[in-house]
Amino acid sequence: MSLRNDRNFSGGPGALPEKVLLQARDAMIEVPDVGLSILGISHRSAWFESILAETEAVVLSLLGLGKGYRVLLLQGGATQQFSMIPMTFLRGKKHPAQYLHTGYWSGKSIPEAQLQGPVDVMWSGESSGFRRLPREDELAYSPDAPYLHYVSNETVEGVQFTRVLGRDDVPRVCDMSSDFLSRPCEPERFALLYAHAQKNIGPAGVTVVVIQESWLDDAPNDLPAFLDYRKQIAAHSNLNTPPVFAIYATLLVLRWLRDDIGGLNNMAAINERKARLLYRAIDDSHGFYVGRAEPQDRSVMNVAFNVADPALEPLLLEESARAGFSGLQGHRAIGGLRASLYNALTLPAVEALVDFLRDFQARRG
Repeated sequence: MSLRNDRNFSGGPGALPEKVLLQARDAMIEVPDVGLSILGISHRSAWFESILAETEAVVLSLLGLGKGYRVLLLQGGATQQFSMIPMTFLRGKKHPAQYLHTGYWSGKSIPEAQLQGPVDVMWSGESSGFRRLPREDELAYSPDAPYLHYVSNETVEGVQFTRVLGRDDVPRVCDMSSDFLSRPCEPERFALLYAHAQKNIGPAGVTVVVIQESWLDDAPNDLPAFLDYRKQIAAHSNLNTPPVFAIYATLLVLRWLRDDIGGLNNMAAINERKARLLYRAIDDSHGFYVGRAEPQDRSVMNVAFNVADPALEPLLLEESARAGFSGLQGHRAIGGLRASLYNALTLPAVEALVDFLRDFQARRG
């Protein structure tokens, strides 16, 4: 793997495993046992139907879910789900859906829901700069809400929930785009969870939706076919031409996660080790580096931080790029620095970044 691929800390699209990159490269020329390029295989072929079926099965297996749950491989990213969810489950409802505003991406979901029905923004971290998450005594869950929606990990600000929110008698909906399949998540407690692939499980172009099928019993009948979960389920995500290459690459990552890593518990242990190493370097810098999130709410996936002297940040980015590191610039909404430690980002890459940060401090501190 090239130095750049090996040290890709981008917030998304993120790094892919070296094994998957090599398999995808070969598939661009010829898929094993098919004889065609992945870019030229029909989405109506028996081979691709088997890819869809296997992808659905591996997702359910990794999550430990059985009958009653369906997996969809959709287009439009999490952004489409911001609209599709309230169109299906909020439109025409008397009571408001409850939403948490914990950062940049949850903030994007709220206006889309408000177009479809009443919304109760039950907590917002805006006044604190989204540096922390709510405590349980700050949340008043409504038993009448059509659903509760929240984001499990805010990619921009680097805050992450370590608990499942809400009431068991109110459907939970969770945007897990940036920590899906990075750890166990008690998926059976959610009515719907969704994640675009380009953080932990594949390239951009496909969004995974896991839905409790019984929740669709009262869905409206006047939805456009493309935006109707039931029609997508009936078509096994093949209602129109899907992103064949992105789905195939996602399956390769899922196989790697299952067979090479050994499942979500092992993946979580690796990710936690990477995060501890980097946060320790920030905390031990005697104030040269400053973590953005409150320690109890820090994300394992996205480490957002600053150099105490802002004038040094452009220099750090310049020197890190020369050293082969990529993607360390913070999101445009808040600036600063960010190291994303998604599943495929290796422990040696984090160790190399820690060495770089310590060396930079020694030279510039």
